[in-house]
Amino acid sequence: MERRLIAIAGPTASGKSALALQLAARIGGEIVNGDSRQVYIGMDIGTAKPSAAERALLPHHLFDHVLPSEPYSLGVYRGQALAAFEQIWERAAIPILAGGTGQYIWALLEDWTVPKVPPDVELRERLYGESESAGFAVLHDRLKAIDPISAARIDGRNVRRVVRALEVYELTGTPLSTWQRKREPNFRFDVYGLSVEREELDRRINARVDAMFAVGFVDEVERLRAEGFGRELPSMSSIGYSQVHQFLDGECTIEEAVATTKQATRRFARKQGAWFRPGDARIRWVKSIDDIPAE
Repeated sequence: MERRLIAIAGPTASGKSALALQLAARIGGEIVNGDSRQVYIGMDIGTAKPSAAERALLPHHLFDHVLPSEPYSLGVYRGQALAAFEQIWERAAIPILAGGTGQYIWALLEDWTVPKVPPDVELRERLYGESESAGFAVLHDRLKAIDPISAARIDGRNVRRVVRALEVYELTGTPLSTWQRKREPNFRFDVYGLSVEREELDRRINARVDAMFAVGFVDEVERLRAEGFGRELPSMSSIGYSQVHQFLDGECTIEEAVATTKQATRRFARKQGAWFRPGDARIRWVKSIDDIPAE
């Protein structure tokens, strides 16, 4: 069977999971997670992870397999995803890569070389200290000077990813974007991007956040805290989780937590556009499964 992959991309709340499920059912595919937060066990509501019932309909891969306290990186993800593809092809099925983490998606489709640079605890502590004392913009401006490509892709408020990019440069002398060299993968792929007007996307984001809090998001974070997964963990810096931790620690009201989660999610959706651009000839923009050609 031909080694082929279909990727479903686009901003958060655009409907990628639902479209992937429809397409997989139509063509006999298996879904591979392309979201950096849906890998974590127990982080279900805040990551908008497909439900257990949805995942039971057909095979899903790389969901719910990492503890929130475990280190997880692009390099680890890439190796696991490629292994999942091979297993799916062996079953004569088609992998459907679905998610909004552009770095994860393109690392697979462009066959990036991922630097094997172990964490430097002392360097990270120094950089995090600078961010706390001088503000996140200081680190992001430094990244712009040495690696403008990575700086354009990374939201300056995502201090963890900015620190990692600076760490790679300081330890190797090579910008992260240079390490991420593009090559042709050993499989054919099609990319479908979900197109949603900005006003409609904002409405969906706001509705999703309201629904998250209504169905027990605060309870989910309380449970994670009780299990020892505190706000200091990188996984807990995720949008929504950070805001709920602030609420639980008495730093804001629940109304403020909801509002800032909506705002951060809308901002994140805009930033995802740096990875999935309307002018990218490799992406076919669709509004529903009806726009995807029948196999």
